[in-house]
Amino acid sequence: MERLAAVEDVVARLRGELGEVGVVLPSLRVDPVTAIGEAVEPLVDLGRCNLETATRLVEALRGGRG
Repeated sequence: MERLAAVEDVVARLRGELGEVGVVLPSLRVDPVTAIGEAVEPLVDLGRCNLETATRLVEALRGGRG
């Protein structure tokens, strides 16, 4: 379960970093199907968000480049 712990850690860090720039992805989580399997690496499910959140994410990404 080392892989699962690693992906859970990344999700927590991503949630924290996004929160620092005012972006909350309500559906951000570890993809449960890939987390229990051994055939593929666990995936991070970024989920769905509304237009305001998507706009804030774009702004945060642009700000990180400059």
